[in-house]
Amino acid sequence: MIRAFVVIVVSVCAMYVGHAQSVRSLVNGGNDLYAEKKFSDAEVNYKKALDKDVTLMPGHYNLGNSLYRQNKLDEAIKSFEEAVQKSETKQLQAQAYYNLGDAQLKSQKYEEAVKAFTQSLKLRPDDQDAKYNLSYALTKLKEQQQQQKNDKKQDKDKDKQDQNKKDQNKQDQEKQDQKQDQKKPDEQKSDEQKPDQQQQPQPQARQEKKMSKADAERILEVLKNNEKNVQKKLRARVTTRPKTDKDW
Repeated sequence: MIRAFVVIVVSVCAMYVGHAQSVRSLVNGGNDLYAEKKFSDAEVNYKKALDKDVTLMPGHYNLGNSLYRQNKLDEAIKSFEEAVQKSETKQLQAQAYYNLGDAQLKSQKYEEAVKAFTQSLKLRPDDQDAKYNLSYALTKLKEQQQQQKNDKKQDKDKDKQDQNKKDQNKQDQEKQDQKQDQKKPDEQKSDEQKPDQQQQPQPQARQEKKMSKADAERILEVLKNNEKNVQKKLRARVTTRPKTDKDW
């Protein structure tokens, strides 16, 4: 959890009293709104104060807090980074690093959070909260790295499976092409046989010719027999004619 806002301290200088009081009024007004949990209104006040004095560390720090409370984490991180640069004491810088690390931790930027908490501890080694957050950030970083490793492995396995599938599809296609090539000669034979199939009546015609020949032979045989009978009858008539003449 981030730490509370920083109260601005105005140095007494006659030349800048009016300007400093205006800036202090804006920051203090923002602090009051922040305490009332009116974080959006507090943000407006802090930004107005920074428009008047961009080097103001409490303005960047407190703005970062109000943005953090609104879950505007990327903007909050930028404000805390500015506060780190504008800090004039180790204590304020350590506090700015702490809040920076907390915002990064919430954004799941664990590697950056580890660095921020480490810097905070270098400036304030006895900060137990910073030690705890650093340990937590390290744990989450290891988990994240392991997850990334697993994701890469899964992606690699998926790519391998996809490649194997492509190779298998290619082999299947080649086998299918080979089968198709083997079928082609058979199809040609089949096509060549089609005219024969269309001429199927020819065997029947040959059978009809054979049958006709057989019938012809039978007919010839009958004719021969008939001829013999006719000749017999003729001979019989020849032998009987004289008898008939005698009758006349």
